[in-house]
Amino acid sequence: MTGRVCVVTGASGGIGKAAATELARRGATVALVVRSPERGEAARAEIERATGNGAARVVLADLSRQAEVRRAADELLSAYPRIDVLVNNAAVYTRRRRLTDDGIEMQWAVNHLAPFLLTSLLLPRLTASAPARVVTVSSNAHEMAELRWDDLEMRRRRYRGFRQYGNTKRANVLFTRELARRTAGSGVAANALHPGTVATELLMNGFPPIRLFRRWLRTPEQGAATAVYLAASPEVAGISGEYFVDERPVPVPAPAHDDEAARRLWEISERMVGLA
Repeated sequence: MTGRVCVVTGASGGIGKAAATELARRGATVALVVRSPERGEAARAEIERATGNGAARVVLADLSRQAEVRRAADELLSAYPRIDVLVNNAAVYTRRRRLTDDGIEMQWAVNHLAPFLLTSLLLPRLTASAPARVVTVSSNAHEMAELRWDDLEMRRRRYRGFRQYGNTKRANVLFTRELARRTAGSGVAANALHPGTVATELLMNGFPPIRLFRRWLRTPEQGAATAVYLAASPEVAGISGEYFVDERPVPVPAPAHDDEAARRLWEISERMVGLA
């Protein structure tokens, strides 16, 4: 990965930091998109100590705010003449319905709209840097999704946090499918993945009882393995539009590979982020 630039969101801890560390170890220049300046700088210093690679850069952004996603994209485009890999990893989970400053349901804003917007803004640079890759961390929670086109933010029905989390992870898969269709032949590959059940802050804080089983959960490094594989391995060069588990493409339920649903979600998302 020497000479390649990799952007990783949610890189101050968990899967994101583990993926950024491994990419830096392989020689990549890594941009850490994080919300907290203190945690971001701590992650950058830790990556440098662990890998000897001093090229990591911290890019601050609260991904729940579309203006900050745009500002982060501007900073990345100004800092890097080329961008080879984008790893959309950042995510949140909320038990109760919360709104962002933009008035959008929090999980939908961070887990789906933020990677959609950031990818869209960086896509011309990724295309110019081809071959390039977009890797989106989804989850097998997408199998429990109940996307309703007239209520994507769960405004009209009882809010169920885990159901909405699954909805956003379904959106990740559909977004990846449509992105792969739109970038076919451009040299940009887009794939999604399930990292496994990983002992991250999101999981520990979102589902406290699971702490009892922590010793059996995957480490962040194990959870990051497939993301790193999709970002760096020559074995997947040219593969696009797939969903991976443990470094292997696997089929997804019919609603997650519905091309019409993927196109519809893309168009709705464009309107929600002001790109239509």
